[in-house]
Amino acid sequence: MSEPSIATLPGIEVCEKARLSRDARFDGLFFTAVTSTRIYCRPVCPAPAPKPANIRYYASAAAAEAAGFRPCLRCRPELAPGNNVWQRGEHVVARALKLIDAGLLTDHSLEQLAARVDIGARQLRRLFVEHLGAPPIDVHTTRRLLFAKQLLTETALPVTEVALASGFGSLRRFNAAFLQANRIPPRELRRHPRTVVGEALVLRLGYRPPYDFEALLGFLRTRSLPGVELVDEHSYMRVFGAADAPGWLRLGAWPDKTGNVGEHALKLELHCPQPAQLLPVVTRLRRMFDLDAEPQAIAATLGAGGVLKPLLRRRPGLRLPGGWDGFEIAVRAVLGQQVSVAAARTLATRIVQRYGEPLATPIAPGLERLFPTPAQLADADLREIGVTTARAATIRGVAQALLDGRIDFRAEQPLDEFVARWVALPGIGEWTAHYMAMRALSHPDAFPAADLILRRVAAGDAPELSTKALNALAEAWRPWRAYAVMHLWRSASDAAPAKRSKP
Repeated sequence: MSEPSIATLPGIEVCEKARLSRDARFDGLFFTAVTSTRIYCRPVCPAPAPKPANIRYYASAAAAEAAGFRPCLRCRPELAPGNNVWQRGEHVVARALKLIDAGLLTDHSLEQLAARVDIGARQLRRLFVEHLGAPPIDVHTTRRLLFAKQLLTETALPVTEVALASGFGSLRRFNAAFLQANRIPPRELRRHPRTVVGEALVLRLGYRPPYDFEALLGFLRTRSLPGVELVDEHSYMRVFGAADAPGWLRLGAWPDKTGNVGEHALKLELHCPQPAQLLPVVTRLRRMFDLDAEPQAIAATLGAGGVLKPLLRRRPGLRLPGGWDGFEIAVRAVLGQQVSVAAARTLATRIVQRYGEPLATPIAPGLERLFPTPAQLADADLREIGVTTARAATIRGVAQALLDGRIDFRAEQPLDEFVARWVALPGIGEWTAHYMAMRALSHPDAFPAADLILRRVAAGDAPELSTKALNALAEAWRPWRAYAVMHLWRSASDAAPAKRSKP
């Protein structure tokens, strides 16, 4: 059986128009290489446009570097958002890319990567070259080197820690790889560090517009857990790591010099005691805040007509809000079964206060605990804090199943496989499994069709749809059904205040 195809490079005419107009909607979807300078750029590069005869287009930064081009120091390809067109669906390249993003090739071989996606190493390499223009190892190395370049440019981290943070166990290997890719040694980018050693790192996390950061923060704010995270109208804060050496982060909009919202990026302030965790934390945040989504592709499918078209016009930048930790999302999903968001948040807060490990030194008021681990909840009697007997048993069962390895949150697993494994557990139905796939895996096609609000809003002025009817309607929304969920939920949320204000 042949693999379904995945998108690679946009058409040449599209690339030309996007390059000449510096269209930010195409940032990260392709890269422009200039044969006269041997430099590759983002389509938004502010440098004067080169002659068309000197232009080459590549589907990925790894492909451009494999062809002998080095990253531009002006537009900085390391700031481009990722291209999640490659990662959607069940294609083996998509699944392998998720594993590369999770850092699998840092400690494992290409053969082991191929085995995780049920294919031979030679075939996987061929597919990567066909679709991305570079083999898996090159994609992995380019990803690490571009992150290192960002750290060298934007922070004062010592070069040794930059090497560790970008996944290199050897400083010598890092120096050699960086010099080969950038034609400049790492220390050349450290002459004028922008931050002081010891302060929180400040990094830009780019995205493609439009991006409705306000709506995403609103979703997270109504579900935030006091003690673990703080969400206000402008930013998201969280603690993570070990209780005796915790990390913390704050994510907000990137301001320009006048204090207004600036370029298409979020501002990450990050304190991470272990340099090796920097890239995984950034990767997790990019997924959690859906920074690599392509709004044009999503709108082209969802906005073709029907109930979603006016919702997309109203909020074209609505994104899929992920979760920080899979187990945390699982617990909150179980608590949210057939109760309000506020009630579920109250119960989750009690769990944090009773079972969450307190930090040795609280970061700030409201940031003083870690969410409990599966081991901490596997034998906990949650009935003492108001959780029903059935849901308490479900949470203990989920915790034990994670400890036993019967279920997990592996990024590369197909949606149907994930759902099937989870619904086999007592107390976990289709709604809960799909909700977890939306939030914990950030799966773009997850769809909790039994949700009452979805069935009501999708019906418009008609009686609410059945689960079967909604599933049938949603076939036209694949592979972006999770985004349809967010639009329908947001529509219901926007309509509620209007109804309350009527006399």
